[in-house]
Amino acid sequence: MGQPVRDYLLTLCVTAAVTYLLTGPVRKFAIASGAMPQIRARDVHREPTPRLGGIAMFFGLCAGLLVADHLQNLNSVFELSNEPRALLSGAALIWIIGVLDDKFEIDALIKLGGQMIAAGVMVIQGLTILWIPVPGVGVVALTSWQGTLLTVALVVITINAVNFVDGLDGLAAGMVCIAAAAFFLYAYRIWFSYGIEAAAPATLFTAILMGMCLGFLPHNMHPARIFMGDSGSMLIGLVLAAAAISVTGQVDPDALKIFEGSTRQATHAALPVFIPLLLPLTIIAIPVADLLLAIVRRTWNGQSPFAADRGHLHHRLLEIGHSHSRAVLIMYFWSALIAFGVVAYSVHSASMWIVLLIVALSAVGLVLLLLPRFTPRAPRWAEAFVPPRYRRRAVRPEQAAQPALAYETDAAQEESEERAPVAAGVNGVNGATAIGARSRLPDRRKAGTRG
Repeated sequence: MGQPVRDYLLTLCVTAAVTYLLTGPVRKFAIASGAMPQIRARDVHREPTPRLGGIAMFFGLCAGLLVADHLQNLNSVFELSNEPRALLSGAALIWIIGVLDDKFEIDALIKLGGQMIAAGVMVIQGLTILWIPVPGVGVVALTSWQGTLLTVALVVITINAVNFVDGLDGLAAGMVCIAAAAFFLYAYRIWFSYGIEAAAPATLFTAILMGMCLGFLPHNMHPARIFMGDSGSMLIGLVLAAAAISVTGQVDPDALKIFEGSTRQATHAALPVFIPLLLPLTIIAIPVADLLLAIVRRTWNGQSPFAADRGHLHHRLLEIGHSHSRAVLIMYFWSALIAFGVVAYSVHSASMWIVLLIVALSAVGLVLLLLPRFTPRAPRWAEAFVPPRYRRRAVRPEQAAQPALAYETDAAQEESEERAPVAAGVNGVNGATAIGARSRLPDRRKAGTRG
């Protein structure tokens, strides 16, 4: 089999193009069908925004699989494996459930049951975890029930993790695209570098997933013209989980043969190589952490784990004082650091430079997180070269007499501002569910930042 980089790139571009071109008509359809739910108290967008963007993403997935089936270097994936058909079956089911939820707001338990059924459909068609490498033990073969339960759990967790993080314009699509890019590099390395064709389906899935996200992002970046909704967030979560399951379930760790010795010694020594196999959720560690924190927070407060609130990580970034765009970029940064850091460590685990680089970038990320807590001011001579937020404000003579009183009055007025749902739309057409403009939040100028 020849080097299929160009075929993967073509598949990615076709998927992105179909998704991008269909998003506009889908937006008009969503408006006409009334798929613009009422703005809720936890939302911060101001304008009614349609969802159902997952429709365009699903057809992009279908187009990517169709093109790959007719390419010489990728056709064998469909001939030797039933995984693409399993993915399409599960994706179609979860997509239908998402579309119904975007339009009619179905119950959370029904969605959870649908997610489990979609995972079961993929398991029936062969997309399941067969074995896992355990450090110090070796490769542990799973029974049929163990593999099924583990597969269903992985699919449900990944879908809900991506769904939970879908709260800001462009956040979920961008983070999943970053995760897919890192996973693509890892799966392609296993397939092409080690000649293990069982990793080819996962490589194809991640390439198509990148195309779906890249095609949708131009319409979804702040200010978003359309939201992907549950039909999109659950879909891309399922595709990402399918890629991880495909690698874990079909690639035999013994086929890598990186280290000599017994199976136990080889598995223990090759632990960095198996990290993405054992812990595929590290690729989306930020969404998973947000999911776990949300469950603990809601349970502690006596609420249902499925009850929505404004305590997600991206909400807290806005409360700290970050603008909408900067909060999204910070989440991108941490996702890329974790995803590509794990992949880099799995390739060169003996290199201390990788560990030091990850630590240094983590320090940079912490500084970016805490940046609104500081109010840096540039010298007078440099004010013309820096953004307005870093310039010293001119003080009027009447304000100089009582600066503390004026500040306290402004602060009290700002703190008294509360968010109220916007009565948007005409004839019962209301807003959307994701997060939009930051101006809905209290102004943070007192902290030295600007939207």
